[in-house]
Amino acid sequence: MANFLSAIPITRPILIALVIGGLGGMAFMTFLLEFDRYTSTNEFCTSCHSMTYMEEEYRKSVHYNPVSGVRAECGDCHVSEGVFAATWDHIKGGKDLWKQLFGADYDDPVISALHLPDAAFATRQWFRETESATCQRCHVLEAIQGKRADTAAIHREETAGKSCIDCHENLVHRPVPSQETFKREAWNRMIEEEFGLEPGTAEKLLAQ
Repeated sequence: MANFLSAIPITRPILIALVIGGLGGMAFMTFLLEFDRYTSTNEFCTSCHSMTYMEEEYRKSVHYNPVSGVRAECGDCHVSEGVFAATWDHIKGGKDLWKQLFGADYDDPVISALHLPDAAFATRQWFRETESATCQRCHVLEAIQGKRADTAAIHREETAGKSCIDCHENLVHRPVPSQETFKREAWNRMIEEEFGLEPGTAEKLLAQ
């Protein structure tokens, strides 16, 4: 290999191409890193009005107000680690932007609440598919003690084949029942009562 490389003449055009390629690669990686950093911030995530409803619940949660003072932000939980995995998550998130621009009026709190279960189920599925990898950025299974006497034993003995999200739902945002027990009609009636709507309004709004 060394003899092969030494046989290649390093002409001026080749040298220029290598320099330009190297600088271009550095610029591209810098762009990806900054893109990931900015699009993972709470400020970016809540720049859509519809996401401020999610933020309200988040600010009440232990992830925002932990006794340790270590605050988890949107990207810490919802964006994979590593610049390429994170970029891919942001690209996939483009479908949510498309829905925001051309779908239902998610800026309406009623519409947002009616569609919340679908978003929760999709997010929980993502956590299962990634084996709750973002949770494990902060939480080390072997180090979990908890306040109850059996917490450590449960995490040692009853977590085989499970993802964090299988046991820990509804920690940050508005509680949504598990998909197995969720009843759409009951949820619709609850939202109608919460916002003072006539019975049947939820179904009409969802059909739009």
